[in-house]
Amino acid sequence: MDRDDALRLPASLREAAEQVARQDGGTLNQFVAAAVAEKISALQSAGFLDARGARADLVAFDRFMNRSGGTPPAAHDAWEAEGSPIAPTGRAPDEQDL
Repeated sequence: MDRDDALRLPASLREAAEQVARQDGGTLNQFVAAAVAEKISALQSAGFLDARGARADLVAFDRFMNRSGGTPPAAHDAWEAEGSPIAPTGRAPDEQDL
């Protein structure tokens, strides 16, 4: 059920939102609707992850992570030793990594 409700925004915020909406090829209404949907999704996701984390079995996790067998991660997928100045890059591996 759609309702037309007035939304009051400070002039500077409204102008910035209109500009972003225009740059994106949409209307202010579309931009606000997408922004509200994105915020609701983020809040609901955080709630889901909090609830899921509360159910975690850390003993089972440690048992799984310390199990024998398996193969070590590929070089581009491995974390450096703790305390190392080298950190994961956050980028996809390129040929030199493989």
